[in-house]
Amino acid sequence: MADHRLGFESFEEEPSPTTLDVEGELPDWLTGTLLRNGPGLFDVGGEAVTHWFDGLALLRRFRFDDGIEYSSRFLRSEAYLAAARGELAFREFGTNPSRSLLDRVREITGETMTDNASVTVRHRDGEFRAVTETSRELAFDPEELTTLGERRDAIDATGTLAHDHYDPLQEERVGLGIDFGSRSGYLVYRDPDDGPTEEIARIGADEPAYMHSFALTDHYVVLTEHPFTVPPTRLLGDRPFIENFRWYPERETRFLVVDRRTGETVAAPSVPPFFTFHHVDAYERASQLVLDLVAFEDHSFVESLALANLRSRSPAIPGGELRRYRIDLDAETASDETLFSGPIEFPTIHYAEANTHPYRYCYGVGKEPGSFNDRLHKVDVEHATTETWDEEGLHPGEALFVPDPGGEEEDDGVLLSVALDVEEERSCVLVLDAAGFEEVARAYLPDALPFDFHGAFYPDGERPIPSMS
Repeated sequence: MADHRLGFESFEEEPSPTTLDVEGELPDWLTGTLLRNGPGLFDVGGEAVTHWFDGLALLRRFRFDDGIEYSSRFLRSEAYLAAARGELAFREFGTNPSRSLLDRVREITGETMTDNASVTVRHRDGEFRAVTETSRELAFDPEELTTLGERRDAIDATGTLAHDHYDPLQEERVGLGIDFGSRSGYLVYRDPDDGPTEEIARIGADEPAYMHSFALTDHYVVLTEHPFTVPPTRLLGDRPFIENFRWYPERETRFLVVDRRTGETVAAPSVPPFFTFHHVDAYERASQLVLDLVAFEDHSFVESLALANLRSRSPAIPGGELRRYRIDLDAETASDETLFSGPIEFPTIHYAEANTHPYRYCYGVGKEPGSFNDRLHKVDVEHATTETWDEEGLHPGEALFVPDPGGEEEDDGVLLSVALDVEEERSCVLVLDAAGFEEVARAYLPDALPFDFHGAFYPDGERPIPSMS
């Protein structure tokens, strides 16, 4: 029987839209499209890329309407087209082809960064886009999954975070850019629905930290600056992008709190060092901010996602915990507490309603030591309780919450997860009742898909607001 390693094999098919057989019963209100993104091709020119993040982007579409229709298609990026010829054309997160010094200089100015947009999807300026951690976004048709062309973020930074936030009350997207050029540091910006992109703040940093996400409240942007940093000149070396960063355990982690209206950094409290990929939620309580995230002891989680480790029978992957920080803006101090010791990753909430507000439920992916993601968790942060759903041989991915339009409670809705069933050697779509945290339906795909990263569900007849950051 296969094991989790099947999810790290290259995918070579681009199946036509296929109607899946559904086991169980889908809610009659569940109509819309689940779009997911992640690596699909790991082997290029007879060799494998080095890191999970470096696989070539494969878009996946699941249409819910009295059933489930599935299709997938590789994003036609420059990186993918070169890989199809057996070449690695760009320096990726953890993989580094041979490049000239001129190419390396042009890269840190943002000119020749990779367009392998494999992290997630977003809806922007009336179209759907695949995004990664550079400023090169690729628009695509949400039904045919055909690539429509490159779009560039209109900000002056080397790269941008794939995880941004949409604020429906202020009708604007808030994002973060990282600049490794002559003005290295962080660029906080807004992208209003009815106007051009505007800079909120530029915060200088001689050694910018690696950041994957940030937090948003009604009035503030919160950057978590852990001590995993790089002097921009080191990026001129001939190493993969992330190998230029260094972890400094003697340094602390800082929270940079930026006023969304003025751009002023109003507080920068420090805490003992930790690393994070994903923030969960943040909100305001008088002069205090509450910030929840998945915390790791150090940067070793990044290294553990090397493809060689993930393709081993028992991968060694550190576990993250769900942690809450309370930031006192007046005293510029921060304290922490553990909400769930984990392991947990890929955290999601009822994003449309709970983001920037107090919330009760966080959903995430967990695992046993020496295994790859093999369970889902539902954490009640108000009552400090956790429910777990698992099934032997099943490896679920990120679980997105889709609210029941007629629901009254925060967890009235379903969770959608794409899982690998190693006994069937196929992937399946899982539909869990979020309130009871139990399966109500599943539908098997004809093939085993590689493990993906992030996505969003877009209900029919509604404005396309993301189901996560």
